[in-house]
Amino acid sequence: MTQSDNRQSADAEQQTREFAIEAARLAANTRCHNVVVLDVRGISPVTDYMILATGTSPRQMRAVCDDLAEWAQERGVRPFHSDGLESESWMLIDFVDVVMHVFNQEARLFYDLDSLWGDAKPVEWNGTGQQSTARPS
Repeated sequence: MTQSDNRQSADAEQQTREFAIEAARLAANTRCHNVVVLDVRGISPVTDYMILATGTSPRQMRAVCDDLAEWAQERGVRPFHSDGLESESWMLIDFVDVVMHVFNQEARLFYDLDSLWGDAKPVEWNGTGQQSTARPS
């Protein structure tokens, strides 16, 4: 790998991280709570960053997914897949390198992806200088 290839790879990794952070901010600004960004590189074979968020209602959860898809498309990124958009408990939008999960409170506790991916490194995203590692209660 050349130095140019390494630089491009590092740039792509940074863009993916920034995309995940901005997606988390969008979720938080759209009334999701317990928003967590996990760096699952080297742990997950399918994605680099996972965002977990708890919504307040099915309508609000759907609005977060719709807003995220629209925001991403404005940046030239299209979702690879989405699932559960008519569900009342768990919705997912997959951008390949970043996957957003939006749960209601009961599903977040039941599926407990926070613990399942407990070896993942939490990513600071909220701009306060602290990692947002709040786990659902």
